[in-house]
Amino acid sequence: MTITLWNTLTRRKEALVPLDPGNLRIYVCGPTVYDRAHVGNARPAVVFDLLFRLLRHTYGPDRVTYVRNITDIDDKIIDRARQTGRDIADLTAETTRWYLEDMAALGVLPPTVMPRATEYVAQMIAMIERLIARGHAYVAEGHVLFEVATWPHYGELSRRSVEDMRAGARVEVAPFKRDPMDFVLWKPSAPDQPGWNSPWGRGRPGWHIECSAMAAALLGESFDIHGGGIDLVFPHHENERAQSCCAHGTEQMAAIWMHNGFLQVEGEKMSKSLGNFFTVRDLLDRGIPGEVIRFVLLATHYRKPMDWTARAAEEARRVLQRWRAVAGDAPPAEPDPEVVAALADDLNTPRAIAALHAIAARGDAPRLAGSARLMGLLEPALGGWDRPAQDEALARRIEALLAARAEARRARDFSRADAIRAGIAAAGVIVRDTPQGAVWEIGPDFDAGRLAELERS
Repeated sequence: MTITLWNTLTRRKEALVPLDPGNLRIYVCGPTVYDRAHVGNARPAVVFDLLFRLLRHTYGPDRVTYVRNITDIDDKIIDRARQTGRDIADLTAETTRWYLEDMAALGVLPPTVMPRATEYVAQMIAMIERLIARGHAYVAEGHVLFEVATWPHYGELSRRSVEDMRAGARVEVAPFKRDPMDFVLWKPSAPDQPGWNSPWGRGRPGWHIECSAMAAALLGESFDIHGGGIDLVFPHHENERAQSCCAHGTEQMAAIWMHNGFLQVEGEKMSKSLGNFFTVRDLLDRGIPGEVIRFVLLATHYRKPMDWTARAAEEARRVLQRWRAVAGDAPPAEPDPEVVAALADDLNTPRAIAALHAIAARGDAPRLAGSARLMGLLEPALGGWDRPAQDEALARRIEALLAARAEARRARDFSRADAIRAGIAAAGVIVRDTPQGAVWEIGPDFDAGRLAELERS
């Protein structure tokens, strides 16, 4: 089977041809750990987890190396530690744990390697030294900067010309830069900031050099796929590509560059000022299961902008409840060829989900289980939420609705009685009228939201 992926660099779909068939290598930019991950941060984690699963299915689990880093050196981290009075190491340890817990709740597999930037400072310093020796970087006032003019391919990934970028620069340019587009590889640290000894004095690395050094150390000078969100194309990935190729004297850092699209909430950009900013933990605490969040993130093709809506989450909940009812405890069969083919076509998840609907409709439980699990869905570890317990509080609510229906019938308000019965059924509660009274049970399509709507009506 041939996997084709959209290459941001060439702006076309390309067949994935592993540079080393025995070890397909992928690097994805991970989180900067200073706070909870928001739902936008979760999209690349889920998208590239799906790619990881597909690659493991196609090439074998032992022939795929997936590196997703932890950025634990960053000015945002320093600022947050200063604001909270916390030790940086404690802050990053806690927020890293939060991130891993939240991603696990979404069914995201651990990567093969998860390096922390603080563990690779020596490799970053060595790479900067090579860039200076090769004439691509210079030292100025305790800083080391990459000289963009020394690499003619700068701007190819983002399709921006250096002249246009230079003309459009609106930030104040440091006086020690030879060119406004030159970017920092190393910068000095104040006494109260984290720092490492280097040939240029005590300081810390710039963000871009971190990923280049970790990728080279763990995957080699050139590897198969580099991924991340569309917001990283410029400047982060543009700068990574430039400094990596120049440091190693190679034509490419990665053969294929992949980027997922932006995420909106209810049609608007996610923003704290708009009141529509929420973290993955916020959603989980609101009772939205991780599997439902994952489904919503996969329902839109990864390259397209996606819109998180309450309606999409509710629809995802209902779909997964139906699928789990069909799959039951069936042992998973091999994934359906149509699902695999859809994912092999640049991760076409809408087409794959349509194929899963067809499998569920024909009641093929083993095939549904195996095919959904390729996408990280219907995993046993993510289940349980679809079978709400018939606890006392829920029982009292349903009994109260049935009592209201009985009262409406006694009052000969049959339209009201029928509406309550229909509402209960729409919520997924199965009711049977017997001579002894109404008997009910929670069905596989139970929808707590619809039950609450009925209670309010």
